[in-house]
This record gives sequence, structure tokens and C-alpha cells, in this order.
Amino acid sequence: MTKPPEGKITLANSPWQAEVELQIQFYDLDPMEVVWHGRYIEYFEAARCALLDQIDYNYAAMKESGYMWPIIDLQVRYSNPAVFRQRIKVRAAITEWENRLKMEYLVTDAAGGQRLTRGVSTQVAVQMDKREMCFVSPRVLWQKLDLPYPEPT
Repeated sequence: MTKPPEGKITLANSPWQAEVELQIQFYDLDPMEVVWHGRYIEYFEAARCALLDQIDYNYAAMKESGYMWPIIDLQVRYSNPAVFRQRIKVRAAITEWENRLKMEYLVTDAAGGQRLTRGVSTQVAVQMDKREMCFVSPRVLWQKLDLPYPEPT
């Protein structure tokens, strides 16, 4: 087990990160010929899935562990538009895990590194058999992050 990181965990310093590279397709564009705002959520999902695979807790593993993790909050900040055929990098990082699974995202131009979009999603653990939300993330998430589970005092 590793010691939990100290201080505020951010996209820049999170020990749990993954990045995917994508190319903007024609079907991603809106009538203004830039990426339609809703597509960025799909880009976030691609990076989130890569990160969950990396920690061996993808959606199939979540289900197998008896938990579903619905998104309860999503925030997106658009800085610069992405355009047809542009290559982008999408990075996801876990920034909170104690009571919820919070991930931060950064979308940049793959060639020059210009920031295009950033976002944050929040997921909570729900016991599948009871359909009850957990107020503390289950032990399995802590194990996947290689962190000691906080025992009640």
C-alpha cells in the first residue's frame, strides 16, 4: 500500500492519470465547423475509460464489485474550439476518491499543446443490490488506487 498523496490533488500532480489522443472527425462538428460542445463529454469518457482500465477498475470491474458509479455532476469550460482533422490529447486524472470519484480533464492540441477545454466529473458509488448511495467510497476503490482504507474510529 502507498501513502495517500498530501495536499490538494489536481490534474497536474495526481498519481492516477491517463491520456488518449484522438483526431477530430467530420461528424463531431456543428454548423459553425467547430466541435459541437456535447462531443467533449465523449472525449472525456475516452480518457476516463483509459484511466479506469489503468487502475483495473473499469465499468465491468465496477459492476462485478457490486457498485455502479453514476455521474452526478459535470462541469465543462471551453477555451478554444477544436476543428476538423485536428489531433487532440485528452488527459484524465483522479483528484478525489474518499467520498466520491472526482476526475479532472484537459483537452489540448496534440501538436502545440494549446488548451482547448477542461472539465470535471463527479461520480458516486451506489450499491447495486440495494440501490443505495455510499457516503464513503467502497474499499475496492481504495484497493485499486493502492491506498489504505480508512478504518472507522
